[in-house]
Amino acid sequence: MNLEEKENMAEVGAQTANVQEANVQEANVQTAGAQAAVTETRAADMQTANVQTEALAAAPEQAAKKPQNRRPAQRKTASKEPGSQTAEASRKKSSGTGKSQGQNAGRGEQKNTQTTKAAPARQTAQNKQSKPAGQGRQASQSKQASQSKTVSQPKQGAQSKSASQQKQQQSQPKAASASKDLKVLAPAKHSSKEGKKDGKGKLKIIPLGGLEQIGMNITAFEYEDSIIIVDCGLAFPGDDMLGIDLVIPDVSYLKQNIDKVKGFVITHGHEDHIGALPYILQQINVPVYGTRLTIALIEHKLEEHRLMKNTKRKVVKHGQSVNLGCFRVEFIKTNHSIQDASALAIFSPVGIVLHTGDFKIDYTPVFGDPIDLQRFAELGKKGVLALLADSTNATRPGFTMSERTVGKTFDTIFSEHKNQRIIVATFASNVDRVQQVVNTAYKYGRKVVVEGRSMVTVMEIASQLGYINVPEGTLIDIEHLRNYPPESTVLITTGSQGESMAALSRMASGIHKKVSITPRDVVVLSSTPIPGNEKAVSNVVNELSMKGAQIINQDTHVSGHACQEDLKLIYSLIHPKFAIPVHGEYRHRIAQKELAEFMGVAKENAVLVNSGDVVALDGNTCEVIDHVTCGGILVDGLGVGDVGNIVLRDRQNLAQNGIIVVVLTLEKHSNQLLAGPDIVSRGFVYVRESEDLLEEAHTVVADAVEDCLDRHVNDWGKIKNIIKDSLSDFLWKRMKRNPVILPIIMEV
Repeated sequence: MNLEEKENMAEVGAQTANVQEANVQEANVQTAGAQAAVTETRAADMQTANVQTEALAAAPEQAAKKPQNRRPAQRKTASKEPGSQTAEASRKKSSGTGKSQGQNAGRGEQKNTQTTKAAPARQTAQNKQSKPAGQGRQASQSKQASQSKTVSQPKQGAQSKSASQQKQQQSQPKAASASKDLKVLAPAKHSSKEGKKDGKGKLKIIPLGGLEQIGMNITAFEYEDSIIIVDCGLAFPGDDMLGIDLVIPDVSYLKQNIDKVKGFVITHGHEDHIGALPYILQQINVPVYGTRLTIALIEHKLEEHRLMKNTKRKVVKHGQSVNLGCFRVEFIKTNHSIQDASALAIFSPVGIVLHTGDFKIDYTPVFGDPIDLQRFAELGKKGVLALLADSTNATRPGFTMSERTVGKTFDTIFSEHKNQRIIVATFASNVDRVQQVVNTAYKYGRKVVVEGRSMVTVMEIASQLGYINVPEGTLIDIEHLRNYPPESTVLITTGSQGESMAALSRMASGIHKKVSITPRDVVVLSSTPIPGNEKAVSNVVNELSMKGAQIINQDTHVSGHACQEDLKLIYSLIHPKFAIPVHGEYRHRIAQKELAEFMGVAKENAVLVNSGDVVALDGNTCEVIDHVTCGGILVDGLGVGDVGNIVLRDRQNLAQNGIIVVVLTLEKHSNQLLAGPDIVSRGFVYVRESEDLLEEAHTVVADAVEDCLDRHVNDWGKIKNIIKDSLSDFLWKRMKRNPVILPIIMEV
């Protein structure tokens, strides 16, 4: 044996010793880690071992595939690809690899990383040496010896050990021990489950209004530290809300999270979508985004409330997007009964949510372009997570007629009533409808008068922005109406919904200062009553008929909302995973839910929610996880929120039963009765015809007061309660009525 052979044998012996030492150290570390992991969670250990075993099985198969197909290039492939290189090293068990692993096991973490990065180069060089076979046999024998020392350990530990060894050979940059992997994986899975329960990492959709009624539309979209608000509308009071002017949404949740709110995004300029902004912006002052006409109508409201200087507004064109926090909102062109209506594509970290706003599909609009169905289809191809669609006409079959069809009806009415004055009542915001009336009036040589404060405002704004074209000399002021014969004039007025103070209602009741209804008038009701307004509209029609006016309401209106076939078209273009019907009463939303299921949305994915529900969405689920404060805030004059349920109850009681006031005077020190009791009735009975009843009531109250004084009852509160109880019992027995009784005690 020459000197060179002795040196080689010595080197092999040293490498074998290093391999044995490294394997023993590695076995000890892995056994300790496996035992700790078993005590934490046995299921996690099994899952990790299975994953690692599958990765091991896949690596040799992948590594062996290329040498079988391309045997001449076997060495070259192994030197370039990390996976095949590791498989080659595992098959040959080269001493160079064993040496590097031993070094990595015996040194610190930082040096371990550096050695691992340099290992492939050394392995490639060692594979080219003349004697790899003997080295491989000795390394393999050493490895078997180290494995035999750990056979007595538990089976779970053995699985973790073998899997970690093979994973170490498969990918050296991941040289961490199995015990360290197990300790990291288990808490991560636990925290993700807790996140799902809390709604973290999910998109929250929170409707704060608009789901139980037509009106007061407002919806918040929240993801982590970002909230955007779609629309901010008002609702008109019901018949039971005596004295109330408006109802605005309760935004307590938004005020609690005001740091997250990035802005308002408005779909269009109707009152049920923008009406509450002047009130809410005083509490939540954030930027407002909308299209040109929408922002112009909002600015008019802000001027009335002196908020122009404090509110930021941003005009957005159709096709443009705005970035708000982690959201990106794209405005998409749609058609409605007002210009510049938009659908909103809300791009969130979870997915795309499409909010249609109020819309219809009109291929021949009076002004502007038709709905951008191409963009809807493009979004559908990208994949839409959820669709929030308008439900107003979901119960109506067929398609919504084009606005131009109303123009033909107007032409027929004008041609048939050339010798009569025509009064057209419609929505103030329906600019296209007003444009068609103006066009028809100009065709037949009639002058146009616009009446109604809101109608005049919208006409002025639309004219300034170029959304309506009035021929010169066609429009005249109402003050000059008397200068023209009735058959040569047309009145466009508000009041189509029977509003008590609207122009048409005042004309019908005979209290309008400028216009009086005559038997020669033709009144065209170019609208459909909003659910809940049917009775008011019927009353106005009856009053107009009693004055001899001719009423026309057939084929004079087309809706601005999508019917069933329009909704089907949107669903077929979008293919949403989840459907959340909005904007409508329950019957409307349940109809759209059934329609969505018919169009292929899974039954469990068509979700009905109520105002205040917190809907959490991710890529796979859509569920209600919470409920927040919502409802209506009553606006009475300049007072916002100062009238609640108790005040409304008193008003209803006063309206139904009237009030009785009892007044008496007591001496300050002696508490003796000096004057009274006197009884004043308002809204209860007619005093002149009920003198006997009031005399008996006076006797009852006097007896109650004397009884209190005889018993030395000095507490005024107790005296008032005794008066109320005694008088209330008497009136109920005699009249079966419960008026509001108000005792007043004065002291002299």
